[in-house]
This record gives sequence, C-alpha cells and structure tokens, in this order.
Amino acid sequence: MTDATAPAKPVRVDAWLWAIRIYKTRSAATTACRAGHVRVNGERAKAAQNVKPGDEVRVRIDGFDRMLVVRQTISKRVGAPLVATAMEDRTPPRDPAPLLAQRDRGAGRPTKRERREIDRLRGRDDDWAPGE
Repeated sequence: MTDATAPAKPVRVDAWLWAIRIYKTRSAATTACRAGHVRVNGERAKAAQNVKPGDEVRVRIDGFDRMLVVRQTISKRVGAPLVATAMEDRTPPRDPAPLLAQRDRGAGRPTKRERREIDRLRGRDDDWAPGE
C-alpha cells in the first residue's frame, strides 16, 4: 500500500492545530483545548482527542471563530502549500470594524465644534439643547 492509498490515521487535535499553523506552539494549542476554545464536530475537545478527515474543527482565536475541516491528518509541521491541502477553511469573512471617532489621549476636552462632529458620527440629534 502506498501513502496515497493508505487510510488516514487519526491525529491528536492539538498536534493537528499546531501542524497546520493555527497555533505557534503545541503547548498553546493544548492550552486552548483545556480552556474550551476548540470544538470538534460541535463538542468541546480535549487535547488528546483524535481528528480524522471529514471532522469539523472550530477554534476561537481573539474572540472570533475559525471553522476548519480536516482534509488530511498531519502531526508534523509542514510548509504552507501542504497546509492548504491538509485543511479546508470555511470561516465566514469578518465584518469590517465600524468607524469610531477617537481622540488622542491627553488632547484635553473637545471643542464645541469637535463635540458636534463626534455627535454627528454617533448619529445623535444635533438639535438637542440643555433645558428642553
């Protein structure tokens, strides 16, 4: 049997996430599993849980979920072209961050003109006056 026709052997989920470069170190992948940031087929995954081709892995990174489908099980770190064949990324595109008015720290209180511009950006009514 050649490697192409051999059945895929299961691999630990933490090793797979490290091998496909989701986490920089394997210990970081293990920590994420312990914290509950990794789910395999909808269930919380322990670091030692095995994944096989066809499994869906959800990983929470920086408050955003990445949805990955296992195409090939690898346990060693490989080059980027091989990583692309080992997984399918089904993560929906992120929504662009809303434009928010920000002032420099230490800039002091806003002037009346700046305050009106900030209110306009926030969608507040400009006809409001105190005492009404």
